Amino acid sequence: MADTSGAPPEAGLLDRARLLTAPGLDASVVRALERITGRPAEHTPGSVPEGPVLYVGDTLPDALRDGRLVWFHSVYAGTDALLAAGPWPDGALLTRTVGRMGERIAQYVLGWMLAECQSVPEHTAQHARGVWHRLPSTLVAGDTAVVHGTGHIGSAVAALLRACSVRTVGVRRTPGGPLPGFDRVVAVGGAEEAEELAAARWVVSTLPLTGATEGFFGGRRFAAMRGASFVNVGRGASVDLDALEAALRDGTIRRAVLDVLPDEPPGPDDRVWRLPRTVVTSHSAGLTADEDVVTDFEACWDAVAQGRTPALAVDTGRGY
Repeated sequence: MADTSGAPPEAGLLDRARLLTAPGLDASVVRALERITGRPAEHTPGSVPEGPVLYVGDTLPDALRDGRLVWFHSVYAGTDALLAAGPWPDGALLTRTVGRMGERIAQYVLGWMLAECQSVPEHTAQHARGVWHRLPSTLVAGDTAVVHGTGHIGSAVAALLRACSVRTVGVRRTPGGPLPGFDRVVAVGGAEEAEELAAARWVVSTLPLTGATEGFFGGRRFAAMRGASFVNVGRGASVDLDALEAALRDGTIRRAVLDVLPDEPPGPDDRVWRLPRTVVTSHSAGLTADEDVVTDFEACWDAVAQGRTPALAVDTGRGY
């Protein structure tokens, strides 16, 4: 059985690897990669050279799926599209760029929560109509946010919310002990998850897209909520849009904020624009910057040089 866990390549193999970079990488990033690896970078040629290859980019050229790839570093955090494009080369390490994405996404989530508490959508609507009417405001403190996904992004979201005195509940695939940033952690699919969904004012998804998470938020999960607001900063295909629309229309979901969609970008006639009490943003909650690519690649390089599996390695079997 192929090893999918993200074991580092052998030192000798990496020493001989040629550094290939995607054409779209900024010149400053390429120069930094050359400095870190101590070798010149080559843009992806028409025919990939012989010998081991270290590739940095967004998509993997089909020519590198034949066994020459020893390491691919993605300039993005999500790797579902990369893994869905074809079989992953046996033994090739896959790492990803996260950078300050957790911090950016956490601020995005908190921003929309505060907007709800300060009646920003209602004030905006009143302004458009030229209406002066005092609206109530509430505090985020003391209410519950259920965060699905307790990895790097989910933990960052929980930590920021907890700093604002929000009670944070993490939902994870496997049972486990306490996690930093969370007041409570429960296993997915059990009575405890349903109990917390019923108590939540906000439900936040940071889930990656895998076979287990496709359509994860469906009718049963939305029915367990009791007027929560739903924020999706994970993957669009983790949400059954039919079920979400039904929940918005019957009131089990108060409102929705969707930074990710199953199909992007949506056309002008896409149904998402007509979902009630919903805001769609352009997959921009956690954009990665050039400095994120350099910082995370260097951390991975240092780990590999010491024979360790990088913290940002992806288990290509699990998909995250």
